Amino acid sequence: MDPESRLRLEINRRQFFGRTSTGIGTAALASILNPHLFSGRTDKGIPSGIRPDLPHFAPKAKRVIFLFQSGAPAQIDLFDHKPQLQKHRGTDLPDSVRRGQRITGMTSRQKTLPVAPSIFKFSRHGDSGAWVSELLPRTAQIVDDIAIVKTLHTEAINHDPGITFFQTGSQQPGRPSLGAWLSYGLGSESRDLPNFVVMVSIGRVKTNPQPIFSRLWGAGFLPSDHQGVKFRGVGDPVLYLSNPPGVDHRSRRRMLDGIGQLNRLRAEAFGDPEITTRISQYEMAYKMQLSVPELTDVSTEPDHIFELYGPDSRKPGTYAANCLMARRLSEAGVRFVQLYHRGWDQHDNLPAQIRGQCEDTDQASAALVTDLKQRGLLDETLVIWGGEFGRTVYCQGRLTEDNYGRDHHPRCFTMWMAGGGIRPGISYGETDDYSYNVAKNPVHVHDFQATVLHCLGIDHTQLTFKFQGRHYRLTDIHGEVVKPLLA
Repeated sequence: MDPESRLRLEINRRQFFGRTSTGIGTAALASILNPHLFSGRTDKGIPSGIRPDLPHFAPKAKRVIFLFQSGAPAQIDLFDHKPQLQKHRGTDLPDSVRRGQRITGMTSRQKTLPVAPSIFKFSRHGDSGAWVSELLPRTAQIVDDIAIVKTLHTEAINHDPGITFFQTGSQQPGRPSLGAWLSYGLGSESRDLPNFVVMVSIGRVKTNPQPIFSRLWGAGFLPSDHQGVKFRGVGDPVLYLSNPPGVDHRSRRRMLDGIGQLNRLRAEAFGDPEITTRISQYEMAYKMQLSVPELTDVSTEPDHIFELYGPDSRKPGTYAANCLMARRLSEAGVRFVQLYHRGWDQHDNLPAQIRGQCEDTDQASAALVTDLKQRGLLDETLVIWGGEFGRTVYCQGRLTEDNYGRDHHPRCFTMWMAGGGIRPGISYGETDDYSYNVAKNPVHVHDFQATVLHCLGIDHTQLTFKFQGRHYRLTDIHGEVVKPLLA
């Protein structure tokens, strides 16, 4: 079969529109087709990964490190101090507090919903006087550098839609993640590293860890070079980064040059922007062969830095090691670093499990803020800590003197933010006496996303991408910047 016949057989509808959106086909389709919808390029012919109109205004932050605590930390045991609950211990959650709100199937069949006050001690810290649990002694030392937001709320009541909503702005899979949006909007600070890097850890608590899916750092309908690159804790940091046996660096360069030529011919024939994206991904992989091994070699870090992050920071793949690596990545110009730490899903035996989680994460989280600050990087790096929702004030299962579990709770939960554009040393928002409903200054997930984008100089209503005839954005049709959180 001759090449022209093969081309006619292989071309599909998307590729047809991509080809005819340029050249002579433009005149033929101008009255019925918007080429921007299918070509993946701006009206000026600039690749879709470059936004010349951004940032919309002077940014405070250049990059983000998101310390995502997968499984939902219990706000009532960590940050949302409710001492008055001791007198209500074991009593049923009042109907006036629940207000008929839905709860999960895991506790809906319980005959009672007994109030379970935290067994952990709280105390005030810093000049701000923020209340912090004894479980977080290192975080307590940095309260004057962070903003504690106590009134996050979400529609999602189960883990997968909850974490998907937080990362992509939709409970349904398939939308671009926050890191992908920032990569698409702001581009890269580094020529030799990806815009968006992901690391996953699990600590000593391995009971019911929620799965982490790669679609959480996907690019959705954005060009695929904006998706996150997962770094591993063992072996090559990135799969297939090393050359296979018998292939040296020069041979790899020749091979990529040949593949690039073939891909460019294919891109010219088919007009599919994903082929151009693939070319850039091959080139990035080649550059990473030199940049990543140097970056991930932490042997140059002085002993006092390992002591700052804790003993686990010397163990690849741990949360502490990932926090240290996040600082190195951010320092090297990576736009968005996402850490996922699994194991916060504590439906039973919460006191023992949450102790373990805090031992894994408290020192390293605080160390990251301290390390960035002492290097002069905190002002331009936005650090975020939190999970997909909170946990209930009432006990799931049997309540005893020293043990209880907590179910999922989307009505109110706590996160903290630090650095790039965030006002330090404040506690924002108030919950009711049961840490069940927001009493003052609610912050919806879309409000949170809008605020993050604002810190990076982006108007969340203007960062859009046209897909299937509609302009999409991270915050959908919602979201307001939480201005009291801004420095």
